[in-house]
Amino acid sequence: MDVAIIADTHIPSRAQRLPDAFRERIRGADHVIHAGDFDSKGALADLRDLAPDLTAVAGNMDPRVGLPSITAVELGGVTFVVTHGTGSPRDWGLRVARIVEAEATRPRVGVAGHTHEVTDSVENGVRLLNPGSATGAAPADRTTMMTAAVADGDVDVTVHEV
Repeated sequence: MDVAIIADTHIPSRAQRLPDAFRERIRGADHVIHAGDFDSKGALADLRDLAPDLTAVAGNMDPRVGLPSITAVELGGVTFVVTHGTGSPRDWGLRVARIVEAEATRPRVGVAGHTHEVTDSVENGVRLLNPGSATGAAPADRTTMMTAAVADGDVDVTVHEV
């Protein structure tokens, strides 16, 4: 299963739309995860048009988009726990790992955004993914997303940059 992972799109406050190359990856994915900070209902609607099979959460910039702050989805034998990761960047990993531990048993992967910093790390035995900002919104220094090939409990992640 091919999963597209994005976050921190900040449309329209910091960007007008997702880059075309990312839109194509999203269209081609079996499932899409967005870890919050759409910035508008229009940005969420656009993503739903691109990706009918979508798991998404609200970020700190999404008070009115009608999404949960935490959700989980099982894909390819792995439970992905998705949250935005709102709070201090200093303790982001520990905070997100604790949320993941409370929501799912293994195999599990946490997906969060907020820092706009690409991360593929392990905290307290929990794999954490942060795809950065899909529009390069500050403080990101580049425009990034991730894809994950997920099968039989294994997750192989690739970072994409435009």
